[in-house]
Amino acid sequence: MKLALNWLKEYTDINLPPKQVGEILTDIGLEVEGEEEIESIPGGLAGLVVGHVKECGKHPNADKLSLTKVDVGGDELLQIVCGAPNVAAGQKVVVATVGTMLYPLAGEPFKIKKGKIRGEVSMGMICAEDEIGLGSDHAGIIVLPETVEVGTLVKDYYELESDYVYEIGLTPNRSDGTNQIGSAKDLAAALKINYGHSGKVRMPSIADFKVDNHDLPIHVTVENTAACPRYSGVSISGVTIKESPDWLKTRLLSIGVRPISNVVDITNFVLHELGQPLHAFDADQIKGKKIIVKNLPAGTKFQSLDEVERKLIATDLMICDGESNGMCIAGVFGGIKSGVTDGTTNIFLEAAHFNAKTTRRTSFHHDLRTDAAKVFEKGSDPNITVYALKRAAQLIKELAGGQIASEIVDIYPTEIKRAEIKVAYRNVERLIGVSIPKTEIRAILESMEMEILEDGEESFVVAVPTNKADVTREADLIEEILRIYGFNKVPIPTQVKNSVVATKRPSPQELRNTLGDYLSANGFNEMMAVSLSKSSYSKEILPVPEEELVYVNNTSNVTLDVMRPTMLFSGLEAILHNQNRRSADLKLFESGKTYKKTADGFKESQHLSLFLTGQKASESWHNTKQAATDFYTLKAYVNNVLARLGVTGFQEDSLKDDIFAVGYKYFRGQQVVAKFGKVQKKIAKAMGIKSDVYYADINFDALAKASKKHKIAYSELNKFPTVRRDLNLIIDNTVSFNDIVRHARKTVKKSLKDINLFDVYVNEEQLGANKKAYAVSFIFEDPTKTLVDKFVDKEMNKLIQAFERNLNAQIRR
Repeated sequence: MKLALNWLKEYTDINLPPKQVGEILTDIGLEVEGEEEIESIPGGLAGLVVGHVKECGKHPNADKLSLTKVDVGGDELLQIVCGAPNVAAGQKVVVATVGTMLYPLAGEPFKIKKGKIRGEVSMGMICAEDEIGLGSDHAGIIVLPETVEVGTLVKDYYELESDYVYEIGLTPNRSDGTNQIGSAKDLAAALKINYGHSGKVRMPSIADFKVDNHDLPIHVTVENTAACPRYSGVSISGVTIKESPDWLKTRLLSIGVRPISNVVDITNFVLHELGQPLHAFDADQIKGKKIIVKNLPAGTKFQSLDEVERKLIATDLMICDGESNGMCIAGVFGGIKSGVTDGTTNIFLEAAHFNAKTTRRTSFHHDLRTDAAKVFEKGSDPNITVYALKRAAQLIKELAGGQIASEIVDIYPTEIKRAEIKVAYRNVERLIGVSIPKTEIRAILESMEMEILEDGEESFVVAVPTNKADVTREADLIEEILRIYGFNKVPIPTQVKNSVVATKRPSPQELRNTLGDYLSANGFNEMMAVSLSKSSYSKEILPVPEEELVYVNNTSNVTLDVMRPTMLFSGLEAILHNQNRRSADLKLFESGKTYKKTADGFKESQHLSLFLTGQKASESWHNTKQAATDFYTLKAYVNNVLARLGVTGFQEDSLKDDIFAVGYKYFRGQQVVAKFGKVQKKIAKAMGIKSDVYYADINFDALAKASKKHKIAYSELNKFPTVRRDLNLIIDNTVSFNDIVRHARKTVKKSLKDINLFDVYVNEEQLGANKKAYAVSFIFEDPTKTLVDKFVDKEMNKLIQAFERNLNAQIRR
């Protein structure tokens, strides 16, 4: 949510520096996550000047272009080629001189350069409204009054104001802080208590509201009063849909809301001003001149304003016409046929209070996170609907014309009254940690418009305004007192207490930190994904048995409905997110858990996952080959992770399954320590990833267990020379290098230090069908002496016999 300082100043006097205002907002629970000074128009119209068109004639080489000479107050006239149909001699116009940056309403900013257009030099640009971000009109250039002086800076002519905007990280419980006035009241209360401010807040006047006639009555019926406790509305006839005035567009743009038209902009303005969502219906599209608030059968199709056809669920509350046709998803999103268009002349304006849980469920189910839905799900004020209607209706008459054509409809069967909370003074001190004088407590409550109904020596009773939906208990009210009193005024205890905690060794956290340090030092970035995932992944992309999925009732995001059964999709989502932002060369790792439902209950497993994609190294003048990441790049990192914890003695085998097109696994007995390889193309493609992805899934629980039995051993360098011997083996295609290593280690255990495959040769004509040749080197050493040829020859003969016997190998001599 965004707060604009100039907007706040309309309701209460603020004379403090913007930075200090931001600090106070954070102190009272409206946490400022970011703040910036903005211009009402991007670029602030810098470089634009008022020019006088001295000459205007037809371009010699283009029928639709004009060749002009413009005086901008300099020594010489500027020749400018213009394509606007309304340009003429004698006009005062807006000119962008060479070097000016323009910020159009649509498209990227661009700089004006000296150039030739159809062979004629152009030294600038005569501008239309949309080309400088001033409006949406592109029918022609801006023509200014003749009285404007040549050379005047355009920003001075339009009297642009700068503003200071705060990005508020609004917590779910702050229903009172969803709007400018609610925040202004909170700010005024804090200023009154701590800075000697008057505490006064100026509410918009609705004194001029009156019903002009009764020509457009709309009958309203609310069938589901639990989901819609209050529904208010009023008809307005004879409106003219057009562009909003500058002041209204400026207010909306300051908080990041795009202006659309006067009526729509007014509903958005009142939403952000008062925290009351409004919806304007085209009254001529309401069949039967009747509105019914009801639930439609599950599966009913509804086309929303974004032209998407949605299937309703049984709990979706709908605003329907007299024939039960859905016109709007209540509190969430409008329909494509019932909203205001350029041709609308009569409207029905709605202001309602919808149930927070119902609205939230609908909003998340249809993935429609609108500003209105966010307000309703926090708990809108049920007692402000009529006031908001009158405020909006007055603005519509002022900016769009028309007449109030009906009495206000207000269906409110059961009034929602203020909560009355009893608070003990001793609990205020106990929970806050400091003794606050009773007079100051009363002053704080009164500054927040909380009426004290009873006040005794031991306790007091307060009536809480209905815009604070979250304040229902004694502790909640004490928190309100603390917010305005000031968190920073509560002293920090001088004593620090802690307890001794015994952890198992080796500590899993220490192991994670050790591996994290290694991976970070090698160019990896740590990612932290949520443990929730989409069941659709396990049904459509990577099959996981339905009975193994751990479903959750996630009301905050219905698409994330299972605990993740694999680490794979968390990483693929992160890769896609980064690639969409032009970051293609990625090394990511994550420590986390997977979840599985078993016959005995639920199983959680700890994992370390690695993801590689793109190039091995970033682009550089001395790295012109740009080698891509491959299977062996990943294998090296997996080996180093295991070696870093001293894990050895594991078995190896190739792997190909639903995840890996080419893969490998390390295991100890029945327990798999790590699986890694190239992710199947179809999985990456289903996630929207075009590049190859390499993924390692390391069983952290097995890794930690294995690291207990092994300690990293250090030994001095061997001072005696090593001996190398090479073998060329012809073997079946089914024999892997790992088979050669395994049999070699069994045959020669002490002196054999290293084995390396340095060449592979395949030729059916020379070697035979299904045969291949491996060139393998063997390194021998003895830490106590220099090896002699006789000894090495003997060891090599043992290896040759083992390969011939066990692998059916032929030795090329």
